[in-house]
Amino acid sequence: MEESDYVPLFETKPVRGRLLYRLYTCSIFLAICSIFFYRVSYFPADGGARRIAWLGLFLSEIWFTCYWCITVIVRWNPVHRYTFKDRLSCRYEKFLPGVDVFVCTADPTIEPPVMVMNTVLSIMAYDYPAEKLSVYLSDDGGSDLTFYALLEASLFAKHWLPFCRKFGVEPRSPEAYFQTATRPVEDNEWCSIKRLYEDMKERIETATKLGQIPEVIRKQHKGFREWDFVSSRHDHQTILQILVDGRDSEAVDVEGQGLPTLVYLAREKRPDYHHNFKAGAMNALMRVSSMISNGEIILNVDCDMYSNNSEIVRDALCFFMDEKKGNEIGFLQYPQAFYNLTANDIYASSLSVENLVELPGMDGNGGPCYIGTGCFHRREALCGKKYSKDYKVDWKRVNLTKIENCRTSFSEETCKVLASCTYEHNTVWGKEMGLKYGCPVEDVITGLSVQSRGWRSLYSIPKRPGFLGVAPTTLLQSLVQHKSGVRVIYRFFSHTTVLSFMDIKKSPSSCKFLLYLLALAANSCQLLYVTAADLCNIPFDLFALLVCI
Repeated sequence: MEESDYVPLFETKPVRGRLLYRLYTCSIFLAICSIFFYRVSYFPADGGARRIAWLGLFLSEIWFTCYWCITVIVRWNPVHRYTFKDRLSCRYEKFLPGVDVFVCTADPTIEPPVMVMNTVLSIMAYDYPAEKLSVYLSDDGGSDLTFYALLEASLFAKHWLPFCRKFGVEPRSPEAYFQTATRPVEDNEWCSIKRLYEDMKERIETATKLGQIPEVIRKQHKGFREWDFVSSRHDHQTILQILVDGRDSEAVDVEGQGLPTLVYLAREKRPDYHHNFKAGAMNALMRVSSMISNGEIILNVDCDMYSNNSEIVRDALCFFMDEKKGNEIGFLQYPQAFYNLTANDIYASSLSVENLVELPGMDGNGGPCYIGTGCFHRREALCGKKYSKDYKVDWKRVNLTKIENCRTSFSEETCKVLASCTYEHNTVWGKEMGLKYGCPVEDVITGLSVQSRGWRSLYSIPKRPGFLGVAPTTLLQSLVQHKSGVRVIYRFFSHTTVLSFMDIKKSPSSCKFLLYLLALAANSCQLLYVTAADLCNIPFDLFALLVCI
């Protein structure tokens, strides 16, 4: 496309009210200066306890001033981004890239299979060409109950996807839709689809309560034979089953339209090998998907966050496929939103400050961090490729090349090797490729590493939230979440090797500010734990909980 003919696929606008915020910030700054002037002017003449107290207050005020300055810098230039999906369709409808969606689950008791299947179905029903969409479920629990639920979902999808297309259903999670939708008058199709869903839900929940799959059902699919060799959830071979192969001409719904590829993966686990938690699962999915679909764009979501916007993929591609600014984008982060918030949100579970203030501020100041879910990645960036100014993607050529490559065959046995325990030995996986290992916040570290290789990150808040998840609604749940957050930050900066994951000088300024802010907070928490907890004779766990309150 000629530069004179260039029409952007997205635009960036400053957030309204920035002038008022900056005036407010200046008033706070004047107040802080007056406090410092007061402290210096009234230095205690006599020594002893008064001077020690004065020194303690003064040092605390200096610390909080540094904290405040960093937060102001992060929030100084917030921006919002707006997409033009109609331009994308006109320009690239026949050349849209492949998209691989990774959904991770780990325990069918904590994460009910019905909830996981609603997430999977909401993704399969995206308004996107089925032949270019692939959904991968990583089951770190290695449960046949989760596999059975996914099998049921693959059968229900043959009815659910045509229903969504015909009636423009939103949201496309069956559970969320039927809870909010009003039954149309004399609409037999609506009632039959709801009945199909309730029957599927009942079968899955019954099997979950019993803790086993009926023998009659086990004989219906060869995949259940894999569990004949499973010792436990921590000791089993790789289990890989392609439930729907999008390349198969017979993989169609009830209307004859193609279905997205659907894959179940339980990577190999052995007691003698560390599995690296979610980062290890994501890296195994990246390798396996590269053999099956090899989508240029990767979306990862948590199993409890269903897709609330069927056009979210097209919205994201407006950023990646923009001719001028799209080539430098490594990942695109969407906010975390929740559907079960209480009326007054008394425990601040909505993350309003983070979603509406902090992340837009980072976006205008170098790029947001990766928060672990609801994020679109460029596969090359996540696999360790460095960005250069000469890098440019010809999406039309990529699409034609991929069509030819799809003709090549692969076997499930070949893919299983990529998810084995020993595959990553003596490789750069977890170091220079994929998600990073060795840190409890692998998502933040991975995002910083991608940015340090020259890629940009963006943040977008669509009118209709892209993903909705489950938020803590009780005091106990909130305390547990905050406590785990404090511990993660403490452990994160307790390791001296954290900065070895990235070249911090190449990271965007906002991420450096974020890193310094977290380091400052972590060091202060460490000092607080060492002194106050020992002086008051309070156990570490209890004291961390009290600090979170």
